[in-house]
Amino acid sequence: MSSISSAHPLRVLHVLGTLRTGGTQTWLLQVLRNADRSRLAIDFLVTDGWANPDALALGAKVLTCPRAHRPLLYAKDFWRVLREHGPYDVVHSHVHHYTGWVLSIAALAGVPVRISHSHGDTSSDDRRSSMARRMYLGMMQELLRWSATAGFACSSEAGAALYGGRWQRDMRWSLLPCGIDLEPFRAPARPSLREELGIPRGSFVVGHVGRFVELKNHSFLVDIAQAVAGLGPLHFLLVGEGELRPEIERRVAERRLQKAFTFAGLRSDVAALMVSAMDAFVLPSRREGLPVVLVEAQAAGLPCLVSDTISSESKAVEGLLFWESLRSSPEVWAKRLLALQSNANREGAWRALEGGPFDIRSSLEILDAHYSKRRSTHV
Repeated sequence: MSSISSAHPLRVLHVLGTLRTGGTQTWLLQVLRNADRSRLAIDFLVTDGWANPDALALGAKVLTCPRAHRPLLYAKDFWRVLREHGPYDVVHSHVHHYTGWVLSIAALAGVPVRISHSHGDTSSDDRRSSMARRMYLGMMQELLRWSATAGFACSSEAGAALYGGRWQRDMRWSLLPCGIDLEPFRAPARPSLREELGIPRGSFVVGHVGRFVELKNHSFLVDIAQAVAGLGPLHFLLVGEGELRPEIERRVAERRLQKAFTFAGLRSDVAALMVSAMDAFVLPSRREGLPVVLVEAQAAGLPCLVSDTISSESKAVEGLLFWESLRSSPEVWAKRLLALQSNANREGAWRALEGGPFDIRSSLEILDAHYSKRRSTHV
């Protein structure tokens, strides 16, 4: 790792919409938790104003810049944050195309290292955008090319979505899988966890972790549960919250499938749930980047059935990741999930990730190298 004086740690400001539960947020908190604080001092700037207590407990400031929908006012607020709470050595932005605006402000404010980060493949939505939206996207990409000193993408698809189809020709842009902390996956299983959750004995438990939003496609899980009736003891363990949870619970009740679902809500022990309560994992998302939760599921040794919208670069452990088209029927998905009972690899799957690109230590080494590039010129 590069040499950074312990007396003067680099100050890094991560910019994102919220620090509420999500894949990017999980990764950033793991970065914060595992970073050497004598080398890196990490703060967060959010739009929604929610100060994540875990971030605060780990010594980070959570600052607010609320008016992202009004770019000039956002610029004024952001400039004030940089002046009052800086100086920052690094601004690392996670707000996709809006990053062009964020890093332009950071460049004008004299922040020497300015990093963009693409966490999702938005290309299909972008192609269907209105003329006004396409003009905005083009302008943000131009600002990004001018202002960013470096940029990451969690997958090739996510890179193309933000940086353009030929993005890998620009030496500033590179892949950075979101590594995970492997320590929780070394813990022994807790057989009592299923009983605590009220899961029926003998169930084949398929897990899902994610916000209840349209993108995650929870409604398809209800269709699968209905299709599997009579085929086997399939039980869905859904972890997360979100605006569509009441709607999904209503659909489950209407189809009288309550015994096939456990709604666990937000949990801080996702790794334990994967290791102790789940037999397989499913992710029928309409689009994704490279889901952190999918890497975690593989670290737990869970066979995973995912939609074909998810990048092949998500494969972290050999023999655990399987794809299926969202055009396939719920019956096809149901049969494939039941077939996963013979694909679990519980014994030390996390070892396959240790020291590799999906290890949080690898993420920190890459971040450290980029953060340390102090620039005498800005662009």
